[in-house]
Amino acid sequence: MSASAATGVFVLSLSAIPVTYLVNALAAAATGSSWAIVAVGLLVLLLVALAARFLVKRKPPKDPLFYVYAVFAFTSVVNLIIGLEQDGKYGTRICPALLLNIPYVCLPIWAGFRIYNQPPETFSSTAKAIQEVQQKRLLRRPLDLFLAAYFIFATGFCLFRGMIALDCPAELCRLYHQFHEPYLKDPAAYPKLQMLVYMFYSVPYYLMALYGLLVPGCSWMPDLTLIHAGGLAQAQFSHISASLHARTPYSYRVPGEGRGWFLILNVAFGILPQLLAYRCVQNPEFFLKPKPEEKAE
Repeated sequence: MSASAATGVFVLSLSAIPVTYLVNALAAAATGSSWAIVAVGLLVLLLVALAARFLVKRKPPKDPLFYVYAVFAFTSVVNLIIGLEQDGKYGTRICPALLLNIPYVCLPIWAGFRIYNQPPETFSSTAKAIQEVQQKRLLRRPLDLFLAAYFIFATGFCLFRGMIALDCPAELCRLYHQFHEPYLKDPAAYPKLQMLVYMFYSVPYYLMALYGLLVPGCSWMPDLTLIHAGGLAQAQFSHISASLHARTPYSYRVPGEGRGWFLILNVAFGILPQLLAYRCVQNPEFFLKPKPEEKAE
């Protein structure tokens, strides 16, 4: 029985765990140059693409982007393992294996051009249904009201943690860093960069999303929401894992008394954007623009 495309990619991504440790054992036993590791890595990527093709051979997707993201799903798990095991120890070491990052630069650019050159997706909603939904004010849309309130909180949270990363001397910043997220001061600099990315990228997104929930017809909202939700999920998973990981120095790990609030805030910060993405995909009428001929009727 052939597995579905999504299930196949998920199972394939989990195979990255034994493959990573196998390659690591081979690298430890080998005495050659690191170019051999580069060659093995490229071979593994090719085999992953072929395995993805085999998993869906009965109903192969027509879009080649499926195979691109199947490879990315695999390599994302590899990067997560490497980051959790080696962050702060070998982060500044430069070697030929760095070339394995080239696909992460080239393939998303190609995928982006391909996606944005596709014709826009059509929805079956009628102009009357779209008009009825868009006439409802925010107070009459409880889920959107909750999400709008969350955007305001998330904006403040991003700015607050960004100020901590920038060594703000305020007492509130010091207390939060000391009792809830000491990892923000880890000398590996990953958490500091992550907080700055949140401050300079997520904050503008939250303001745009708040506008999209207030003003009907923002057709860009579903696409932008999906991109942000995916990136934030990966970032938060890495941040939470690194904050609690046994290899993180003890002084930078989340203290036991602050672990509850840390998990509540960071899990909510990672999950609620997924809720918004689901809302935009399942009920997109508020963000649609009626067709000109339907408006005339």
